[in-house]
Amino acid sequence: MAVTKKLYFTFLLLLTVSFGYSQIITSKKVAVKKGVYQNPASNPTSKTDGPITSSKSSKKSSKKAEASATSKNVKAPVSNLKNVISDANAEDIEISAPENYVAVQMINNAMQFLGVRYRGGGTSPDGMDCSGMVTAVYNLFDMSIPRTSRDMATVGEKIDSSSVKKGDLIFFKTNGKRVINHVGMVVDIIGDEIKFIHASTSRGVIISSTKESYYSRTFAQINRVLSNL
Repeated sequence: MAVTKKLYFTFLLLLTVSFGYSQIITSKKVAVKKGVYQNPASNPTSKTDGPITSSKSSKKSSKKAEASATSKNVKAPVSNLKNVISDANAEDIEISAPENYVAVQMINNAMQFLGVRYRGGGTSPDGMDCSGMVTAVYNLFDMSIPRTSRDMATVGEKIDSSSVKKGDLIFFKTNGKRVINHVGMVVDIIGDEIKFIHASTSRGVIISSTKESYYSRTFAQINRVLSNL
């Protein structure tokens, strides 16, 4: 008797599942919600599983499946991946040319003179003036250059300040003079700021900036003496 009742309830349970009385599906939306919907495209071996849908509907379902896979950090099939490496340079990328080796070495040597006192006509660590410092650096590389800042300004190519590079010579007209009477060597460029090493009459060899009002006001020009800068 007990066995007969058990078989009866088992039959009712199977009947319910088979005919879906406990899951009345009235639309695709409900089927998705209840987790019983399966896109036919996802199971190519069985064309009868799940409801028949149009190709448009299948595409939408496929996109939803891809989005779901992405949200769960599931890698998409390789065939669906877009090319993420391009040989073409982006228009907004500028590749800077490497720094001139000689110019960098010149700057390194000029830095050794930092702190040397000012001395008119001097070209040694015992004392030097502005053009004397530049001359001393060029002498270390067996390169000749005019001795005065005014004459130095006639050598090489005059460069616009927007094209300045390390190692260029920068000139000034100081003390209200109308002619070039001061020179330094560019050691760094930060945006539109130019930093240069030079021999100041009051402080000796130091590094100054064109952002300083005095040098901004007295700036004259920039020359590129090293042609391969």
